[in-house]
Amino acid sequence: MSHPVPVATIDPIGLTRQLCEIESVTYHEGAVGDFLAEFLAGQGWEVEKMPVPQPAESATAGTRWNVYAGVPGQTSELVLSTHMDTVPPYIPYSEDADFLYGRGVSDAKGIIAAQIAAAHALRAEGFRVGVLFVSGEERDSAGAKVANLSPRGSRFLINGEPTDNRLALASKGALRAVFKASGKMAHSAYPELGESAVHKLVEALGKVLAIPLPSLEDVGPSTLNIGQVHGGYAPNVIADKAEAQVLVRLVGDSAPVRAALMEAAQGLAEVDFTLEIPFVRLRAVEGLPTMIAKFTTDIPQLSNWGEPLLLGPGSIHVAHTPYERLAKKELLEAVELYIQVARRLLS
Repeated sequence: MSHPVPVATIDPIGLTRQLCEIESVTYHEGAVGDFLAEFLAGQGWEVEKMPVPQPAESATAGTRWNVYAGVPGQTSELVLSTHMDTVPPYIPYSEDADFLYGRGVSDAKGIIAAQIAAAHALRAEGFRVGVLFVSGEERDSAGAKVANLSPRGSRFLINGEPTDNRLALASKGALRAVFKASGKMAHSAYPELGESAVHKLVEALGKVLAIPLPSLEDVGPSTLNIGQVHGGYAPNVIADKAEAQVLVRLVGDSAPVRAALMEAAQGLAEVDFTLEIPFVRLRAVEGLPTMIAKFTTDIPQLSNWGEPLLLGPGSIHVAHTPYERLAKKELLEAVELYIQVARRLLS
């Protein structure tokens, strides 16, 4: 049985506080999912929890799920969506007169609150809307992949990430590669008796940094980061193993980048491609400010949920940092923006 629809509006600032007081680092989304399911049911939505499997390394983290909510008896034409998980470490919530602070205020619990407030208002106007909040976006989009197997017939999906309340015209893709070099261990005083895996890896990575990366005039260049390097045992030991993690932000087809990375490693290291998220172009809405998202989102994994748009309050520059914050004014403006965009798409 559905609950009666309350007439009161949703307070997005208060809801953000409640969400941020629940720790939900990736793999530990269960508690915040439970809270959202109960909250939305109490607001008269028909709620469904979609189980999301845990990987083997986090099997002890407990159950987790996506939360979908729609108007009882209706198919949602437009769904507002973002993610419930955050990056570590957990940072307690606080606020002052102008800003909210803490882990998740901008990425993406403030967005959850704004989307719920907007959906609540749109439902009251008679629009057929729903919300979808997923697990695992910060690691592997596990929740989005689960949701994509069970679409609800929506024509549009507004995905929420920190875009400074500007519609994204494109979102860069991602290509993650692991370089593994092998050698022969020996005493460093006699290097001729060994073969340094570290030296081979360093040589390969030097070639990686020299790769000319693709660029698009209206989007910008692909970028590359060598984020992790491991290898060796001590300064006086020739290393027999070394490994590096490389991440490329894509602005087009991954094939030429893959080929260039393989060529750089030839004869020096093996390359294993562990993640690929495609570059996507997105819809604009006339009269609204735009931006280019240099980061990746769940959008490529939610292809069955309708034509995507990307919009949300907050700055990506403070997300994933100890200084994460969100202006209260910007959060309230996001509610009105979501309502405005939805009206234009559905009218």
